[in-house]
Amino acid sequence: MGKERLIVVWTSGDKDVAEKMVFMYTLNAKLRGWWDNICFIIWGPSSKLLSEDKDLQEQIIKFQKEGIKVEACQACADQYGVSDKLRELGIEVKYMGEPLTEYIKSDKDKVITF
Repeated sequence: MGKERLIVVWTSGDKDVAEKMVFMYTLNAKLRGWWDNICFIIWGPSSKLLSEDKDLQEQIIKFQKEGIKVEACQACADQYGVSDKLRELGIEVKYMGEPLTEYIKSDKDKVITF
């Protein structure tokens, strides 16, 4: 399998999408070594869902323990009023427009969005 960095952009506010696709793939990709490095970005409605859902919060903590970098879009989180809650979970909350653009333009990063 490829050794590039995988960037997972999670935007959906749908818990089924999170549990049955996004989180399942992301964790298995790390545990099975499909990607050396994974960065998981919380963007848009997903930030609100995560701030309210304990099950998903536990999954994010598991991601972090496995070495998956977790970031969140500050502009989005601020709009939902959840920036502090995400920071409490150990998530790096920052403005993501420029970093995402760099990920997309990089030859070593592969971006997938849900």
